[in-house]
Amino acid sequence: MSNNSKFEEMHKQLFDEGVKVRRAVLGDEYVNNALQNATPFTMPGQQLITEWAWGTVWQRPGLDRKQRSLLNIGIIIAQKAWLELALHTRGAINNGLTEIEIREAVLQATVYCGTPAGVEAMMVTEKTINEMIEKGEYKRPEF
Repeated sequence: MSNNSKFEEMHKQLFDEGVKVRRAVLGDEYVNNALQNATPFTMPGQQLITEWAWGTVWQRPGLDRKQRSLLNIGIIIAQKAWLELALHTRGAINNGLTEIEIREAVLQATVYCGTPAGVEAMMVTEKTINEMIEKGEYKRPEF
Protein backbone atom coordinates (compact mmCIF):
# COMPACT_ATOMS: atom_id res chain seq x y z
CA MET A 1 0.00 0.00 0.00
CA SER A 2 1.47 3.37 -0.98
CA ASN A 3 1.74 6.22 1.48
CA ASN A 4 -0.97 8.04 -0.48
CA SER A 5 -3.32 5.04 -0.14
CA LYS A 6 -2.65 4.86 3.61
CA PHE A 7 -3.33 8.58 3.89
CA GLU A 8 -6.59 8.29 1.94
CA GLU A 9 -7.69 5.29 4.03
CA MET A 10 -6.96 7.21 7.24
CA HIS A 11 -9.07 10.14 6.02
CA LYS A 12 -11.90 7.81 4.97
CA GLN A 13 -11.92 6.11 8.37
CA LEU A 14 -11.95 9.45 10.25
CA PHE A 15 -14.68 10.78 7.96
CA ASP A 16 -16.86 7.67 8.33
CA GLU A 17 -16.50 7.68 12.12
CA GLY A 18 -17.09 11.42 12.19
CA VAL A 19 -20.30 11.11 10.19
CA LYS A 20 -21.63 8.59 12.74
CA VAL A 21 -20.97 10.92 15.68
CA ARG A 22 -22.19 13.98 13.80
CA ARG A 23 -25.46 12.19 12.98
CA ALA A 24 -25.91 11.05 16.59
CA VAL A 25 -25.46 14.59 17.90
CA LEU A 26 -26.94 16.82 15.19
CA GLY A 27 -29.39 14.46 13.51
CA ASP A 28 -29.60 12.82 10.10
CA GLU A 29 -31.53 15.67 8.49
CA TYR A 30 -28.88 18.28 9.28
CA VAL A 31 -25.95 16.07 8.27
CA ASN A 32 -27.65 14.94 5.06
CA ASN A 33 -28.33 18.57 4.10
CA ALA A 34 -24.82 19.70 4.98
CA LEU A 35 -23.17 16.98 2.91
CA GLN A 36 -25.63 16.92 0.00
CA ASN A 37 -25.61 20.71 -0.38
CA ALA A 38 -21.84 20.98 -0.24
CA THR A 39 -20.29 22.36 -3.40
CA PRO A 40 -16.86 21.53 -4.78
CA PHE A 41 -15.70 24.70 -3.01
CA THR A 42 -17.27 23.88 0.40
CA MET A 43 -16.84 20.09 0.49
CA PRO A 44 -13.24 20.25 1.77
CA GLY A 45 -14.58 22.25 4.73
CA GLN A 46 -17.24 19.60 5.39
CA GLN A 47 -14.56 16.92 5.23
CA LEU A 48 -12.28 18.83 7.61
CA ILE A 49 -15.06 19.44 10.15
CA THR A 50 -16.26 15.85 9.96
CA GLU A 51 -12.80 14.30 10.28
CA TRP A 52 -11.24 16.68 12.78
CA ALA A 53 -14.09 17.74 15.04
CA TRP A 54 -16.43 14.75 14.82
CA GLY A 55 -14.01 11.98 13.87
CA THR A 56 -11.30 12.96 16.33
CA VAL A 57 -12.10 15.46 19.10
CA TRP A 58 -15.69 14.37 19.82
CA GLN A 59 -14.44 10.79 20.27
CA ARG A 60 -11.57 11.48 22.63
CA PRO A 61 -11.68 10.12 26.18
CA GLY A 62 -12.05 12.40 29.18
CA LEU A 63 -15.32 14.16 28.35
CA ASP A 64 -18.63 12.63 27.38
CA ARG A 65 -20.87 14.09 24.68
CA LYS A 66 -23.04 15.89 27.20
CA GLN A 67 -20.00 17.67 28.66
CA ARG A 68 -18.72 18.55 25.19
CA SER A 69 -22.12 20.02 24.29
CA LEU A 70 -22.12 22.12 27.45
CA LEU A 71 -18.68 23.47 26.58
CA ASN A 72 -19.77 24.19 23.02
CA ILE A 73 -22.70 26.28 24.18
CA GLY A 74 -20.44 28.60 26.16
CA ILE A 75 -17.79 28.79 23.45
CA ILE A 76 -20.32 29.48 20.71
CA ILE A 77 -21.99 32.22 22.76
CA ALA A 78 -18.57 33.84 23.21
CA GLN A 79 -18.14 33.75 19.42
CA LYS A 80 -21.66 35.13 18.88
CA ALA A 81 -22.22 32.41 16.29
CA TRP A 82 -26.01 32.24 16.54
CA LEU A 83 -26.69 29.70 13.77
CA GLU A 84 -24.15 27.37 15.37
CA LEU A 85 -25.75 27.98 18.77
CA ALA A 86 -29.13 26.83 17.44
CA LEU A 87 -27.51 23.77 15.89
CA HIS A 88 -25.58 22.88 19.03
CA THR A 89 -28.61 23.51 21.26
CA ARG A 90 -30.27 20.68 19.34
CA GLY A 91 -27.14 18.62 19.80
CA ALA A 92 -27.07 19.40 23.51
CA ILE A 93 -30.65 18.18 23.93
CA ASN A 94 -29.80 15.07 21.89
CA ASN A 95 -26.80 14.51 24.17
CA GLY A 96 -28.92 14.65 27.31
CA LEU A 97 -28.60 18.22 28.52
CA THR A 98 -31.78 19.57 30.08
CA GLU A 99 -33.40 22.91 29.36
CA ILE A 100 -32.33 24.04 32.81
CA GLU A 101 -28.70 23.08 32.14
CA ILE A 102 -28.79 24.93 28.82
CA ARG A 103 -30.39 27.97 30.44
CA GLU A 104 -27.78 27.96 33.20
CA ALA A 105 -24.99 27.70 30.63
CA VAL A 106 -26.44 30.75 28.88
CA LEU A 107 -26.66 32.67 32.16
CA GLN A 108 -23.06 31.74 33.00
CA ALA A 109 -21.92 32.88 29.56
CA THR A 110 -23.88 36.12 29.93
CA VAL A 111 -21.73 37.09 32.91
CA TYR A 112 -18.49 36.50 31.02
CA CYS A 113 -19.50 37.32 27.42
CA GLY A 114 -21.76 40.30 28.06
CA THR A 115 -25.44 41.03 28.31
CA PRO A 116 -26.11 41.48 24.56
CA ALA A 117 -24.62 38.06 23.83
CA GLY A 118 -26.56 36.52 26.70
CA VAL A 119 -29.87 38.04 25.63
CA GLU A 120 -29.41 36.82 22.06
CA ALA A 121 -28.29 33.39 23.27
CA MET A 122 -31.36 33.07 25.49
CA MET A 123 -33.63 33.87 22.54
CA VAL A 124 -31.82 31.45 20.21
CA THR A 125 -31.80 28.56 22.66
CA GLU A 126 -35.43 29.03 23.68
CA LYS A 127 -36.56 29.27 20.04
CA THR A 128 -34.62 26.12 19.16
CA ILE A 129 -36.04 24.16 22.09
CA ASN A 130 -39.57 25.30 21.22
CA GLU A 131 -39.07 24.25 17.59
CA MET A 132 -37.92 20.82 18.76
CA ILE A 133 -41.04 20.53 20.93
CA GLU A 134 -43.31 21.55 18.03
CA LYS A 135 -41.69 18.94 15.76
CA GLY A 136 -42.00 16.24 18.42
CA GLU A 137 -38.21 15.95 18.74
CA TYR A 138 -38.24 16.88 22.42
CA LYS A 139 -40.78 16.69 25.23
CA ARG A 140 -40.56 19.41 27.85
CA PRO A 141 -40.35 17.94 31.35
CA GLU A 142 -42.49 19.30 34.14
CA PHE A 143 -40.69 22.10 35.98
